[in-house]
Amino acid sequence: MEDKPLADLFEPASRGRWLGLVEGVLKGADFEKRLVSRTADGLRIEPLYGPAEPAAQPVREPGPWRIAQRVDHPDLAAANAQALSDLDGGADALVLAFAGAPGARGYGLNVASVEDLDAALKGVMLPLINLRLDAGGRGLEAARLVKALAERRGEDLSSYDLDLGIDPVGVLAATGSLGAVWSEIAPRLAETAADLETAGFTGRVFLADGRPYHEAGAGEAAELGAVLATALTYLRALEAAGHDLDTARSRIAVLLAADADEFVTVAKFRAMRRLWARVEQACGLEPKPVRLHAETAWRMMTQRDPFVNILRTGMAAASAGMGGADGVAVLPYTQALGLPDAFARRVARNSQIVLIEESHLARVSDPAAGAGGFEALTAEIAEAAWAAFQAIEAEGGIVASLSIGKLQRRIEAVREARTKAVANRREALTGASEFPNLAEKPVTVLDVPRVPAPRSANFGPGSAVACDALPSQRLAEPYEALRDASDAYHAKTGRRPTLFLANLGSVAAFNARATFAANAFAAGGIEALSNDGFADADAAAAAFRESGASLACICSTDAIYTERAVQTAEALARAGAGVIYLAGKPADLTEPLKQAGVQAFLHVGCDLLTLLNGALRAALRPPSPQRTV
Repeated sequence: MEDKPLADLFEPASRGRWLGLVEGVLKGADFEKRLVSRTADGLRIEPLYGPAEPAAQPVREPGPWRIAQRVDHPDLAAANAQALSDLDGGADALVLAFAGAPGARGYGLNVASVEDLDAALKGVMLPLINLRLDAGGRGLEAARLVKALAERRGEDLSSYDLDLGIDPVGVLAATGSLGAVWSEIAPRLAETAADLETAGFTGRVFLADGRPYHEAGAGEAAELGAVLATALTYLRALEAAGHDLDTARSRIAVLLAADADEFVTVAKFRAMRRLWARVEQACGLEPKPVRLHAETAWRMMTQRDPFVNILRTGMAAASAGMGGADGVAVLPYTQALGLPDAFARRVARNSQIVLIEESHLARVSDPAAGAGGFEALTAEIAEAAWAAFQAIEAEGGIVASLSIGKLQRRIEAVREARTKAVANRREALTGASEFPNLAEKPVTVLDVPRVPAPRSANFGPGSAVACDALPSQRLAEPYEALRDASDAYHAKTGRRPTLFLANLGSVAAFNARATFAANAFAAGGIEALSNDGFADADAAAAAFRESGASLACICSTDAIYTERAVQTAEALARAGAGVIYLAGKPADLTEPLKQAGVQAFLHVGCDLLTLLNGALRAALRPPSPQRTV
């Protein structure tokens, strides 16, 4: 008997066979709704992809990505200690976040002179690391300080791996203002680049920053389109001033936000490299790798259950690295709560060390090459981003588009859709909208006051240009506001706002919906009071009266609802329930239940934020006299 490979004993796999098996599992359910998902920009993600031929893909230069740590303590000595500790602990890049810059998140270095900068970087051997400046509207000033620092230390600027991060377009998008119109700013930027080159500078002068757009709610294509348009604006400014295009492109770097959506983040970073190569080819240049930075996304960070942020940022860092980022800065897990302490900074640093040194994720230059899903999504994002870029160009470029509000309105539409998805929990936020912990213990942050509001942009004297600033919003903020109100009530009274679970029948009957309801109301800071269930409406109403709660939620199966839900709602209303909810959506009973006193139905896909806002207002109202049964 001839031995055959095991695979030969089975019928060859095909998409047709797979679809047949899927149809049997779906049992008539809609394939599109159940198995096909879409990105924020509406790009289709299939449940299954076949292998793909690797597309020509620019990649980062050989070697692992840089582990970048933010230096953002307002006290210069403390900032210096941060930098030295991070470099000693394994980081090989620093990001200097200046006070007043949007990226400093309310803190940042208080640097006013070259002496201040030297103090912040005391003992740091700049030729051995990558240094990126995040100075916001003080970009030109910060660049001059670094140049002066090199002269003070007797070091050649050409020995620095330096990203000056000058980004007036990003400042305009984030703050809504600049110190001068673009026609006045552009020549000054080119002059700055020329002066630096004369001094031996060979690094990146300008940064096309995607964070303002991402934090405002933009999808992947809109972020890339804005970044591409910004980079091209700087390239044109340099060319107009007589700079050689080949050299000019080397003065521009890109920064993208990396979030926990692995599939989209990997594809987005790969797409950025393709898009820039397309611009280079249009300029008649042979493409070469662009300097591509990553920072984990601000909008995904939560104040509640902040340890989940470690998982979010870890996935984001891995995705950015696998997508081709040259350097990744991880926001510490307590960043949304205040200035992170040494432990939070260590966790941020070590998460990348594990990815590079233990998981070896940087060993392959483009691990997504040939993977059908990643190749397809990379191509789709690239084409959608190119279309977004063309729309900006048709409006006169990124500065003109921002000035007339066109780009803001497009991002606003996506933000509103995302806000709705957060409200109904189709975009779940663990620790905030899902699985909240009302008994969580506070984490430690440094006791450092926030610095004054951002300074006005300083890109030279002239006529100021203004636009509608893009908002910087974290997705969890609406839920956190509810939890803050609950905390204030708890601090004042010693207890949480409460809701009584009117559980009907056995534990097996009500447990699923009671658990669902308790989890949902906890997202608004409302504690659910549970029990072992009740056999009839009067027993449930009596227990409610004894609980001291002002809200009630009926929980059980649809079958029991048919028998007892209406009577239970009526009994709860007579017992003084201010607001009555029902877990589920029994269509045939909707009107009878409303007439019996049920004000809202808690179910998958409901607008939970609206429901919780109403519930919390009702729970915090002073109690009214109860009616007798």
